[in-house]
Amino acid sequence: MKQKFLSGLLALALLSFTLPSCGPSVKEGDDDIVTTELPPLPAAPDTTGGKAMPAQYRELNAVNATEDIKKMQPQM
Repeated sequence: MKQKFLSGLLALALLSFTLPSCGPSVKEGDDDIVTTELPPLPAAPDTTGGKAMPAQYRELNAVNATEDIKKMQPQM
């Protein structure tokens, strides 16, 4: 069993080394591939209907936090 396994493994290794040499050969003048630019992507659809972004999704920074604190304080 061990000899069959080793001989099969050796045959597989030899086959894997010879397969790349069987592929098509690339010549110097085979650069006839035409490349063109892709068309621009369409604009993303407006799924909000023109509404403003809710306040809960605003960026967390000092300016927004100060505005929120001012809104929560009672007005004098």
